[in-house]
Amino acid sequence: MAPRDRTADDGLGRALGALAVGWFLTLGARFLPPAILPQIRATFGIGDATAGVAISAIWVGYGLMQFPAGALADRVDERTLLSLSLVLAGASLAAIAGAPAFGVFLVACVLFGLGTGLFGPPRGIALSNLFAPTPGRAFGITLAAGSVGSAALPFVASVLTDRIGWRLAVGLLVPAFLGVAAATLRYVPADTGSGSDDGDDAASLRRTLGRALTDRQVLTAVAALTLMLFTFQALTAFLPTYLIRAKGVGQGVAGALFGVLFVAGAAAQLAGGDAVDRYGTRAVMVAVAVATALSLAALPLVGGLVPVAAVVVLLATQMAVQPVMNSYIIEALPPAGTGTAWGFLRTAFFLLGATGSTVVGVLSERGLLDESFYLLAGVTAVAVLLFVLLPAES
Repeated sequence: MAPRDRTADDGLGRALGALAVGWFLTLGARFLPPAILPQIRATFGIGDATAGVAISAIWVGYGLMQFPAGALADRVDERTLLSLSLVLAGASLAAIAGAPAFGVFLVACVLFGLGTGLFGPPRGIALSNLFAPTPGRAFGITLAAGSVGSAALPFVASVLTDRIGWRLAVGLLVPAFLGVAAATLRYVPADTGSGSDDGDDAASLRRTLGRALTDRQVLTAVAALTLMLFTFQALTAFLPTYLIRAKGVGQGVAGALFGVLFVAGAAAQLAGGDAVDRYGTRAVMVAVAVATALSLAALPLVGGLVPVAAVVVLLATQMAVQPVMNSYIIEALPPAGTGTAWGFLRTAFFLLGATGSTVVGVLSERGLLDESFYLLAGVTAVAVLLFVLLPAES
């Protein structure tokens, strides 16, 4: 007999709806600033380098929160952490929308990264516990909602910015975050089935991290993922700006192409999982990284809406990297203390990857935006070599 689909259960369905909409807002809002970056630059009178720092600040905050969020999820119920994350994200968006000066805006960006960084670990634990022993469908629905949010919210903000300004476009999301926080408190159970975990002692923690950080397979995989994340952060931070400035498209078209990137990326994630089952992680990741490097190098060379859109779709293949490599690294980690080691590594590669938007911003400031895509292609080529070095799976 097939297992019952627990996502259809009324109570669990409402909980899943709250989690999915929360991820829709969290992931979608994180890609909002790049879509309206030209207007933000004009408001504060800043250059591309400084704007790149602001985008990096969001991801730095997000990365810094990964390790403590995982530890908190072992000690505080998921419902409280998820609701707190949504409230903090909403409050920081209000601060972003109302920032009177760039310094306030930058601090608000860090706070937004910290707030949204609190959402991921308890979300995963809640889904795993609520929908055990078959949480795959619930995870699929939630992750799909995040991909839709990444496509929809930047596009809507781009369109609204032309009509009502970027501040109000951002501010409209604040009540949405607060409303979903209230729904999370109401529909997600306080006890999702997590057991209490007082954590390992410091010596055990050091041993776990030591084993992870001296494993060649783990280090190679993390290095490759970090380079791909660097490229992804840089690309998503400046793609709308680049399309407007270098390709001559309007704000709305740039926002639509930015949305296409995430829609195609969601398809790439689904296809990537199936391809890994068939061909293995190494072969698929090499193919994805090669396609990414070639498309990055091609973008400055093509003109016309259709060719540019085709390259954007090809660029989206890189979104298959994170879910595939996340699973690969987790399986390679020591069985004892996997969560702790994984949280530490997530913080490390998100912080390093976050520098991508700053680097491209500095190059753009010097009139080298085209050249920055060639640099990203080179970084991705190094990732190709690292993927080749991954142990082949039997």
